Amino acid sequence: MDQGFSTRQVCSITGLSARQLGYWRKTGLLSPSMQTSGGHARYSFVDLVSLKTASRLIDAGVSVQRIRQCLLSLSRFLPNTDTPLHELSLVATGDVVLVLRSDTAFDALTGQEWILHVADFELEARQLLSDREVPHQGKLFRDSDEPNLEEINRLSQG
Repeated sequence: MDQGFSTRQVCSITGLSARQLGYWRKTGLLSPSMQTSGGHARYSFVDLVSLKTASRLIDAGVSVQRIRQCLLSLSRFLPNTDTPLHELSLVATGDVVLVLRSDTAFDALTGQEWILHVADFELEARQLLSDREVPHQGKLFRDSDEPNLEEINRLSQG
């Protein structure tokens, strides 16, 4: 859409209110990238993605101030990224915003890389569990509370 989306259309598409859009524009969080000849705001599709991303971050518990700080930091860390809320994959964990880019994850505010990829770690742990039987207390002890030495020896050798 070459002429962009009106404020009314953006509110309908994103679920944001005109008041929120005005506040975000006034405070510099997100502004429309276009204007009509009459001076009316027009939002591009990239603007819509950014607005929706900011809304989701807020819903996840990230403050508007934290989002603003993250955007400023990202402009320093990634100077070639013009619209970080559109171009990057962001994950909110509490008030921490992580950026997922290529095969790395880093804190959007500090730039500190997160080296433990939890999903990969979980996959490795599950694979290890499926490769080797994990003993249950019921197998290691018989009903009489005596150790099941055969089972203990079998597991220690396997």
